[in-house]
Amino acid sequence: MSGILLVLLSVALDQKSKPEPTGLTDGVVQTNLIISNTDQIAGYKVVDTLGVVKGHTIYAIWIGNDLSALVRLILGGELTEYTDMMGKARNIASNRMIKDAEILEADAIINVRYMTTSVVGSAAELLAYGTAVKIEKKRIKLYK
Repeated sequence: MSGILLVLLSVALDQKSKPEPTGLTDGVVQTNLIISNTDQIAGYKVVDTLGVVKGHTIYAIWIGNDLSALVRLILGGELTEYTDMMGKARNIASNRMIKDAEILEADAIINVRYMTTSVVGSAAELLAYGTAVKIEKKRIKLYK
């Protein structure tokens, strides 16, 4: 039993020391796209629908954080390790969705939604999806 624990611990430490692969940034990507969870954008008219864009990730936290969250689960309080994990997963999924829309040369993503599911243990899948569109500024009619 202690041999298995030692192997798991060494794998966990090895994974913790590796940098994340490129393209998996958990920070906010700078983009010129307008992103909205509504089907319209005030002041703009949708002129072309390019299709559904999506990004997803399956994310887990380091076993040390998982154990500290377990203690907090017993004692009570916010499980900040999981809050941070889901925030990072949401950013990665959003960034992938944005890249998908940029490939289509979209001006905006509308009807953005997020979905999450538990995969195994403390790993969670997060999916971000929306509709990539081309937009143009609405013309204002002046009435006399």
